[in-house]
Amino acid sequence: MNRLVIYQLFIRLFTNTNTTNSPDGELAVNGCGKFDHITSKALKEIHDMGFTHIWFTGVIEHSTTSFYDGIEADKACIVKGKAGSPYAIRDYYDVAADLSVIQTNRMKEFEALIFRTHEAGLKAIIDFIPNHLARTYKSEQRPTDQDDFGQGDDKTLPFHPQNNFYYLPGESLCLPTASGTDCFQETPARVTGNDCFTSTPSINDWYETIKLNYGIDYLNNRSEHFDPIPDTWKKMNHVLSFWAEKGVDGFRCDMAAMVPVAFWAQAIYTMKKKWNDLLFIAEIYEPWLYSDFLNLGGFDYLYDKVGFYDTLRNVMTGQAPATSISDCWKGVDGFGHRMLNFIENHDEQRIASKYFCHSPLPGIPATVVASLISCGGVMLYNGQEVGEDGALPLGYSGDDGRTSIFDYGTMPSLDRWVNDGNFDGRTLTSDEKKLRETYQFITRLPNSYRSFQMGGFYDLMWLNHPLTQFTYGKVYAFLRYDKTEVMLVAVNFSNEALDADICIPNHAINLIGLKTHKNTTVKELTSGIHYRSTLEPNGDLKVKTNIGAYGFFIGEFTTY
Repeated sequence: MNRLVIYQLFIRLFTNTNTTNSPDGELAVNGCGKFDHITSKALKEIHDMGFTHIWFTGVIEHSTTSFYDGIEADKACIVKGKAGSPYAIRDYYDVAADLSVIQTNRMKEFEALIFRTHEAGLKAIIDFIPNHLARTYKSEQRPTDQDDFGQGDDKTLPFHPQNNFYYLPGESLCLPTASGTDCFQETPARVTGNDCFTSTPSINDWYETIKLNYGIDYLNNRSEHFDPIPDTWKKMNHVLSFWAEKGVDGFRCDMAAMVPVAFWAQAIYTMKKKWNDLLFIAEIYEPWLYSDFLNLGGFDYLYDKVGFYDTLRNVMTGQAPATSISDCWKGVDGFGHRMLNFIENHDEQRIASKYFCHSPLPGIPATVVASLISCGGVMLYNGQEVGEDGALPLGYSGDDGRTSIFDYGTMPSLDRWVNDGNFDGRTLTSDEKKLRETYQFITRLPNSYRSFQMGGFYDLMWLNHPLTQFTYGKVYAFLRYDKTEVMLVAVNFSNEALDADICIPNHAINLIGLKTHKNTTVKELTSGIHYRSTLEPNGDLKVKTNIGAYGFFIGEFTTY
């Protein structure tokens, strides 16, 4: 069974070849990527990098200041940026008109993209945003047998199990962005998406969204009212079915822990009865809930942000030694194969940004670890493979080291790979080409060797102590193995090449069943060079390596 290797593709920016990039620029000025522009050639190139899935980000219709015939523009006070947040959903049954070449044909263009994705040997993931909606939510495209969210609510009650929203009776919404009398009006005020139970959300709240009610009375000790089944559950089940019918292969579930695990248990069970292979990935930041969301909720994968990402970021920036990575797998021991590792996504700062590493190179050893430390999933964010630095202050996001998800614009480094829709990388710089080639080597590995795909893991750091000459706190090493092969992986988080004498303990040799004698070597995968090993008197095996700056050593044990 193939490992999960995801490419997160933000459609609005991915194929936009308009390089104006005017700060706070309108759609007509800065342009926008399209479903149709993600061609079969683009998908083939992504597949050839070793990816198994594409997470198409920003698909569903959301708040925006752009106007289309039959689709009103939202007022600026309830939209973040000109383009708007793709996580403020305005119609669960429609796709963003921005992403279509012909606005009236937008759903067919999306369906054609899903078809091309499957033809390329890839599977398609989209966002499912269950916790909140845009304040202007009104579904024009919902099936005629479906009521809209909030349509039957009793707005005189702060909470009712069958209401879709939470209300603040007698209060009117006062937005932090309000200016003049032409701003958005809402009476009674509805509770804001980030569990903000006030009619005066702050600029740091998710003020453009409204919280959905899954039957939890937050103001009465979070009491649960799940019988009879809340109306929101039924509506959300229908939304999931709608997109599964479109051929979507999986859902990245936004802020999953803000929705009760009981909902997920019935929803995922219901969906998988009809679509057995439908994939569910939880964005979750609460480690104490991991077990429940896997074993009760039924998720296939969980974000490993709090443990893995945060630790790797500290290692990459010199705030923690490489040995601290050992704590990552220990923290998810027993279910590491169901965690999703990443070093970038749309919420996080770019590796190459001045707020992170100032260079894309530290991302190389980090991505090797993310890809090979377990049998779990791994994800890259579009542009990571060519060193995108998130330096463009496009508008709402400002200059924060992230690629804006709120504005119209491009990703300059990735745009050089897109090369006016040729997707051939001819205008990449030599450094960008080399970086992409390195990433391609790494992202192909999880499904190229059985040991990486489904093998065991052995951490070598307990014997290779950080105070020895081996690491200086900059090298991390481990084994991956199965009955047919044993792989040695070592990475260097230093900006200098390091000589590393890696010790394979006798305990590992016996556990794995590695046959050792004087002719045991390790064949390094990128160069094909055989590195000789030394069998120590105590039965340990020592392998002398030199690992380049921000580099890696990946080799297969051979005996001849």
